[in-house]
Amino acid sequence: MDKPQNKQVDEFAKLSWGERIAYGAGDLAQNLIFGTIGSMLLFYLTTVFGISAAVGATIFLIVRWVNVFWDPWVGTVVDKSHFKHGGKYKPFLIYFGIPLTICCAMLFLPIPAVRGNVAYAFLMYLATALIYSFVNIPYGSLNASLTRDNDEISTLTTVRMTEANIGNLLVYTFLPLFVQMASPDKHLKDIGMFGIKLNLGNYASPHAAGAYFHVMSIYMLIGFILLLCTYFGVHERVLPTEEETASVKFSDLWNELRRNKPLRVLGCFFLVGFTFMFFGNTVWPFFVQYNIGHSEWMASINLIGSIPGIFLVFLWPIIRRKIGKKGFFQLFLGMFIVGTLLLWVWSWPQFKNSIALGYIGRFIMQWGITAATGYMWSLVPEVVSYGEWNSKKRVAGIINALMGLFFKIGLALGGIIPGYINAACHFDGTKATQSATALNGITISMIWLPIVLAIVGMWVIIHCLMLKSTRLITKLKIVAKLKKSRCLKAEMTERMKIHENLC
Repeated sequence: MDKPQNKQVDEFAKLSWGERIAYGAGDLAQNLIFGTIGSMLLFYLTTVFGISAAVGATIFLIVRWVNVFWDPWVGTVVDKSHFKHGGKYKPFLIYFGIPLTICCAMLFLPIPAVRGNVAYAFLMYLATALIYSFVNIPYGSLNASLTRDNDEISTLTTVRMTEANIGNLLVYTFLPLFVQMASPDKHLKDIGMFGIKLNLGNYASPHAAGAYFHVMSIYMLIGFILLLCTYFGVHERVLPTEEETASVKFSDLWNELRRNKPLRVLGCFFLVGFTFMFFGNTVWPFFVQYNIGHSEWMASINLIGSIPGIFLVFLWPIIRRKIGKKGFFQLFLGMFIVGTLLLWVWSWPQFKNSIALGYIGRFIMQWGITAATGYMWSLVPEVVSYGEWNSKKRVAGIINALMGLFFKIGLALGGIIPGYINAACHFDGTKATQSATALNGITISMIWLPIVLAIVGMWVIIHCLMLKSTRLITKLKIVAKLKKSRCLKAEMTERMKIHENLC
């Protein structure tokens, strides 16, 4: 949708709380719809569905690498899009949200005829992943289209991450609990939450397929309703002109990657950060089920781990102002490492029955990872603005596709590598107890590889991004002021040259 020509649009608008919450609802929705896939699919396929760890890892390998090459094309399609009604990015949420909801639920279809059918699992997961890109990339592009005000974008990111982490709470805490409550062969168990005891079934049993389907279907429906809230609740203001839209080419993707250095650096951090994040998400059910032996505690421990991402997000901008971006990422990546090491100690035989250690380790670990990976989303609109200043094209869809590219590679590696490690270490999903070798493989994926990657991420953000961040942010502020005052192009160029000399 082109910018209206008959009235002035305030591209530096201050958003209402209703609009901020409506935008964040879209991230909550995506966690409910697609986050369930990232958290439970590999566990489901290798236990309930009945395929081997190697086959499950291969399905993830193919689908997620196809998705890596698919996303850039989707970004170009999004930037070239032109809908008669509903806006430029918002219609994608509806048109592709419906098939996405259906496909996600069908992945867990409890029909004996499809159980163990590798072709069905592969094709359904592939369709789900490809459709998801047409929801995720336009949603990310919406962020930069609502306003140019950097402070407002920071607030918007805080609200968005709060709602996203509410989604994580519902996925990583309550989803496994609901599935266990709906699973057969129930036994009364203490879930480790204020002495509460519930009848929980075995969600690793082949007989639990129906439980997964029913719970997932409810999650999908709620997620789609939230997508509708985003569609009706936000207003697009910062949009390319019709001429800019028509001039977008697929080659702009590679050109933008080549000339936008902040994009490349932030992309590297996305890659590393989300790789070790998804390592933990993928392996966590295996770790609690087999290394700890207390799957009934998963909900309560995840509940404690979700607190920082929901109730402490407001501290992010305060901490950032106090210690700077460099100190911010150092602090929270360090907390992630400490929390992960505590979970490793928790798996020692003498501490397995200490739920308090699980609480503390998970809390510190999740506080670190949610802050580090969550805050970097606020840098994406700045990279979009920098690209606009640098190339004279506002290609929010392409840039979000590129960020999604790095994100998806991290997602792919985070799901693929643990699967193959499980296979190499002879993990057998049909057995209630795993061998020492299989348990060591889970420990490698859950503890040691994420720690190594967190250290690499710390190095990237400190030695690469921070070298240019001050100059970049100052440039963006100047560009914003110049655009707001509608300075001539020559004046803008001259002022930028003067500032570069001063820097």
